[in-house]
Amino acid sequence: MTAKMCVYPGTFDPVHFGHLDIVRRALNIFETVIVAIAKNPKKKPLFTVEERVQIFQDAVKTYRSRVIVESFSGLLVDFMKKYNTKIIVRGVRLFTDFEYELQIAMTNYKLDGVETFFMMPSQELIHISSSIVKDVALNGGDVSSMVTEFTKDMLYRKLVQVKK
Repeated sequence: MTAKMCVYPGTFDPVHFGHLDIVRRALNIFETVIVAIAKNPKKKPLFTVEERVQIFQDAVKTYRSRVIVESFSGLLVDFMKKYNTKIIVRGVRLFTDFEYELQIAMTNYKLDGVETFFMMPSQELIHISSSIVKDVALNGGDVSSMVTEFTKDMLYRKLVQVKK
């Protein structure tokens, strides 16, 4: 049995196989996953929000009819009203992630009764983070085991631009 839809929020700078694993597994539970890419200027992302949307859309093209990728700013609970859902899915890798995510989950619940489902990435992907992907790429390493080919190409192109 699947529920209607959930929102999977994040910065996704860039999307990696751990993120895609959460999407794939969330689709076992929900008919539709709304990927909500935060503009969040406090994080100073490498990619623009438009680029992050484009990269994520490419990464989920096989699920295109069941995954919607959009950017948002402001409160996530306000964005969720557009889709009439009160369910968030969050990936949690480490205990330190959980502490932070629990605070956000409790706040979203207090703000608008939003429930948060925590999912762990598959064991072979649990070590991957966007920061690690960028660091490996920045130092000339191969990120092929962490991101899609399109993401890898975009990442290396962006790093060349940043180094100029």
